[in-house]
Amino acid sequence: MTDSSPDSGEIETDFTVGQDNIDGNLGPIGFDIHNPVFVISGLTAVGFVLLTLIFPDQAGATFAAVRDFTITKLDWFFMIIVNFFVIFCIALIFMPISKVRLGGKDAVPEYSYLEWFAMLFAAGMGIGLLFFGVLEPVYHMNVSGPLGVASPIAADGSIIGENVEAARAMGLAATFYHWGLHGWAVYAIMALALSLFTYNKGLPFSIRSCFYPVLGDRVWGWWGHIIDILAVFATLFGLATSLGLGAQQANAGFNFAFGLGISTNAQVIIIILVTAVALVSVWRGLDGGVKILSEINMGIAVLFFLFVLLAGPTLVGLNGFWTGLVAYTRDIIPLSNPFGRTDDAYRQGWTAFYWAWWISWAPFVGMFIARVSRGRTVREFIICVLLIPSLIIFVWMGVFGGIAIDQILVSPETSLVKANVIDSYSPELSLFGMLNELPFTRTASTIAIFLALVFFVTSSDSGSLVVDTITAGGKIDAPVPQRIFWCVIEGLIAIVLLIGGGLSALQAGVTATGLPFSVLMLVMCYTVFQGLRSEPR
Repeated sequence: MTDSSPDSGEIETDFTVGQDNIDGNLGPIGFDIHNPVFVISGLTAVGFVLLTLIFPDQAGATFAAVRDFTITKLDWFFMIIVNFFVIFCIALIFMPISKVRLGGKDAVPEYSYLEWFAMLFAAGMGIGLLFFGVLEPVYHMNVSGPLGVASPIAADGSIIGENVEAARAMGLAATFYHWGLHGWAVYAIMALALSLFTYNKGLPFSIRSCFYPVLGDRVWGWWGHIIDILAVFATLFGLATSLGLGAQQANAGFNFAFGLGISTNAQVIIIILVTAVALVSVWRGLDGGVKILSEINMGIAVLFFLFVLLAGPTLVGLNGFWTGLVAYTRDIIPLSNPFGRTDDAYRQGWTAFYWAWWISWAPFVGMFIARVSRGRTVREFIICVLLIPSLIIFVWMGVFGGIAIDQILVSPETSLVKANVIDSYSPELSLFGMLNELPFTRTASTIAIFLALVFFVTSSDSGSLVVDTITAGGKIDAPVPQRIFWCVIEGLIAIVLLIGGGLSALQAGVTATGLPFSVLMLVMCYTVFQGLRSEPR
């Protein structure tokens, strides 16, 4: 036990008080019940699924109202708070406390850099790369008009030459903004807090532990229960959004490549089948399932990326990365200004939703990153978590987006990307529209479908392990039946959200859970700073 007086700067690490409230009991069907977090979370999730299935129309209207209110009235709040997260992370890098090693001065990393990056890649990016890699650069170039940049495509379909380069750069920069430092700063704070208070302070591997400097022993009571329950639902709805988007894109890919119909029923079947595969990975655990799938996923993704880069106009793709990076560096401040001249549709329909989505994913990705990051120094951790995934995303979206933009500008009358993104707005078909103009279209599309499904599986199994850890009081070896329960619940929530309102329902679930959790993460910045100050250096 250490002195926790204000003058000492130390954090109290005796967590025996109230520990019986989080240790849980082994239930009759083999569940390690973390009472009441497991019971409340499980029953509420099941109740949500049942009510949405019984009253789909009313649920759809409610989801739409929640989404519209959150993104139109609170867009400024999400932008300000995520800006703060970026500044906080960058400031930590240059402070002496960044020399603290997660796990203590003698801790050694459990995974190599390649293994570490592979798991970051699969868990933290996933389906978004495939769904938005083509869609978003093209959409921002032609439709949303961030910072007042005009579309290069006139109403009659002709190209307005003087608008081309500015619109191309802005489409890529706006996409990089949503997938770069801001989003990864959200993950970094959550993962750093969990690593610090678990590995260095000896507290349970649970979200509530991050608030010990503020709540003290009350963190083992109802305050802690509420925090963990919010984390569970943020994770469930954040994952459900990704799973729903992945099912929509896989369904669209099967339609494009093989002529299968697009319908909600087909997407439900995809979710069921992929969830079944995820159950096997969940049963095998982190090293036996998630790690192996993550490495397979990374290998397939690299090969798919190289195919697009080399089979398409290679220099155009590489120029897309460079153009986007330069524009992103130049315009990151005006793009992140909540009260600037960014178009309302862009700020509310895209940025506010994205920041709520990243925040809702924070417990999931943060816990997953923390589990594989022991032994890194704080400085190494923040730099790698912020920069490495961001650069990978910039390269991917710069190449995919750059090639798709070029296809539109060269042949706007025949481009399927233009037809799907600008004319009819079928976002799930945007990637396949770009692949249509490359050789081996059907083969490439099949690989893209398979990659989306594997991303789907890795997100589901990783998320199941994280929710299981939270509801088991921080244990990382909870019984297998409990992991399976949460994997099934994730799939069911994705299904009922699709049935109850499609994309608007998915967005509503994210924004509703992301809002309260963003406030918790703001407090978490304070607790991380206090925790690092108390560490020997």
